Amino acid sequence: MAPNDTLIAAGFADPVFQSQGAFRALLAALSEPGLACDLGDAIVPPAGLEAATAVALLTLADYETPIWLPAALRDGPAGAWLRFHCGTALVDDPARAAFVMIDGAAPEPRLAAFNAGDDQFPDRSTTVLIQCAGFEGGEAVTLEGPGIAGQRSIAPIGLRPGFWAEVEDNAAVYPLGVDLLLVHGAQVLGLPRSTQIVGTR
Repeated sequence: MAPNDTLIAAGFADPVFQSQGAFRALLAALSEPGLACDLGDAIVPPAGLEAATAVALLTLADYETPIWLPAALRDGPAGAWLRFHCGTALVDDPARAAFVMIDGAAPEPRLAAFNAGDDQFPDRSTTVLIQCAGFEGGEAVTLEGPGIAGQRSIAPIGLRPGFWAEVEDNAAVYPLGVDLLLVHGAQVLGLPRSTQIVGTR
């Protein structure tokens, strides 16, 4: 291992100001599903995390919100970075995580593997950050639901076969279900559990 491999990269230079800005952008992404929001380039992410994934987790996670990462990231610089800057626990069981990061093209874990909340506490479900290859050029889907005037079409690329069927199944259990943030570069695109998939092409 080279000496630089043991160094933990910096987090926010101005934690209050930068986290507040990122939080507003994340709320905007979830309140207007299908519209990409920029989280900026406030930090250089550790290997394996997109810039927006790192900013979102740095903004939202703390010692009370366990995170699940793929094993290769959990045991590497990304896991060390999150433990240091967020004080969070990294868990082996995705159902125990408050926040999850997955590769959109990876076959597992499925969305159904995460905590969908329960009738008493639907808000305690998992928020899933899905890193994809881009927001254009993939299978086009049409969205409806709160925050969308009429319908909205999106076509993210780099998602596994059957992903949109999983999203439909997730929406079918509303008000339970997980909230999704598609991530590419410094941008996020929100798909809250209330968003319905009404067409693909």
